[in-house]
Amino acid sequence: MAKSAAEVIVETLVASGIKRVYGLPGDSLNGLTDAIRTHSEIQWVHVRHEEVAAFAAGAEAHLTGDLVVCAGSCGPGNLHLINGLYDCHRSRVPVLAIAAQIPSSELGTGYFQETHPEILFKDCSHYCELVSESNNVPRILKIAMRTAIARRGVAVIVAPGDVLLGDCSGEVEAIKLCDPASVHHACEDDLKAAVSLLNDAKKVTILGGIGCAGAHAELMALAAQLQAPIVHALRGKEFIEHDNPNDVGMTGLLGFSSGYYAMKNCDVLLMLGTDFPYTQFFPEKAKIIQVDLRGEQIGRRTRVDLGLIGSVKDTIHALLPQLKGEKNSDHLKTSVDHYKKARKDLDELAVGEPGKTPIHPQYVAKLIDELAAEDTVFTCDVGTPTIWAARYLRMNGQRSLLGSFVHGSMASAVPQAIGAQAAFAKRQVIALAGDGGLAMLLGDLLTLKQMKLPVKIVVFNNSALGFVELEMKAAGFLDFGTTLENPSFAEIAKACGFLGVRVEKPEDLKGALQQALAFDGPALVDVVVNRQELSLPPSIEFKQATGFGLYIMRAVMNGRADEVIDLAKTNLFR
Repeated sequence: MAKSAAEVIVETLVASGIKRVYGLPGDSLNGLTDAIRTHSEIQWVHVRHEEVAAFAAGAEAHLTGDLVVCAGSCGPGNLHLINGLYDCHRSRVPVLAIAAQIPSSELGTGYFQETHPEILFKDCSHYCELVSESNNVPRILKIAMRTAIARRGVAVIVAPGDVLLGDCSGEVEAIKLCDPASVHHACEDDLKAAVSLLNDAKKVTILGGIGCAGAHAELMALAAQLQAPIVHALRGKEFIEHDNPNDVGMTGLLGFSSGYYAMKNCDVLLMLGTDFPYTQFFPEKAKIIQVDLRGEQIGRRTRVDLGLIGSVKDTIHALLPQLKGEKNSDHLKTSVDHYKKARKDLDELAVGEPGKTPIHPQYVAKLIDELAAEDTVFTCDVGTPTIWAARYLRMNGQRSLLGSFVHGSMASAVPQAIGAQAAFAKRQVIALAGDGGLAMLLGDLLTLKQMKLPVKIVVFNNSALGFVELEMKAAGFLDFGTTLENPSFAEIAKACGFLGVRVEKPEDLKGALQQALAFDGPALVDVVVNRQELSLPPSIEFKQATGFGLYIMRAVMNGRADEVIDLAKTNLFR
């Protein structure tokens, strides 16, 4: 008896080690979901919104490094995938999206729910093709899977429902693609040029990103040899921060002053596996060496004196034997001392004074860090939850930190927590959610209950789109359209069937977090935090300072002087 194309797809996924497909059913997907139903080796993770399916798939792919699958039905169904797929693609995680299509006989007629996903998904994928014949499904599927794995991004298969149901004579094949034996580094002449620059430099600073994953020992050896402080970009925090005596923190808009000054005061900046986007934080006079596996990224953020195409690990292996003896440590000591002071200043902001409300969000993040397990997976929404996660969550080599750090999408924390918990049932997963982000995809709280995923959600509830307000003030605008009239998210959690706790006083916070973390099932802690908390970047530009001044004048002139007073009380007189 012939198999359907959908059955061949599912059997290929199973043979290739795929454990889950995230999605929402629909009539054009019936062939696929029915085939999953009859195969116990693969799980259908039923979400309430397809955007969540894509974010969840991306989170699993980030944590495992393996290909993960999501699916959407025709028209609006698969279009909902697009924001999450953009995030997966820009974060370079391997995800296969199966986008069902209207009946093939109706294509081009303006049929109900007709769209053209093979066009719409082009910008957020390495491969996106329409399959028009059932017998061609295995070939297109294999190309798509290999492309997603090899190029570390998204591949999309667009398949009409009748094609999925049609007979398919193609053979099932396990798709595996790895290259563990390959060594990737620049040619000897370029390596020698890098060695010359590093040996001649008196003050070297390293800026590391996600490309340092898997190269921690090599990075520490290089930093010790160069006596170089190590600054990390946000996506490098997970891989660089732990067991690192040369750590001087993060730079960028979410970072703090020590990372900024370590970069500004060096004479050679060594960029390792980072596409750090903020040009204003790069040094103006230092020589810059950039190492990246993707040559197209070299020099696109700042001028580069020398670009080395290769992996961080292999490049360091090639450089280390050629470097001279240890350098003078003055630059490192100065940078580390600066970091200790900056760290102390940040920690002094993370206090919970009994009876003093609203609660400082820094205190919430610091307590979460102290109470969380050693191997916790943290996810965070964009905006202020990402700031507090970046500044107060400590990575230790076992913990993971996920967020929409490149695409910058709201509402990613809970969807990514779904993917993390589905993939790692025994690991603690904590989502640091903003009230705006949580509300945007609120329906997928129900997914946690239905799929029995014990995710813990901590809501930073400041009744505002807090980071957007900060951006408005820095640009001199009166904040407008950012107020959120929120319900009790704790009561909503209870209505969904899991633990919900609301916290309004700092003295109640620790007990509430302990209760949630110990609870056998999903839990939500709704924390009312200060709306007027400033999260200042490591360097204030003149236009930002004048912008704040303009905002203060406009606020006073528009009868909103009380906001200025609250802002001053919170941030100047603590």
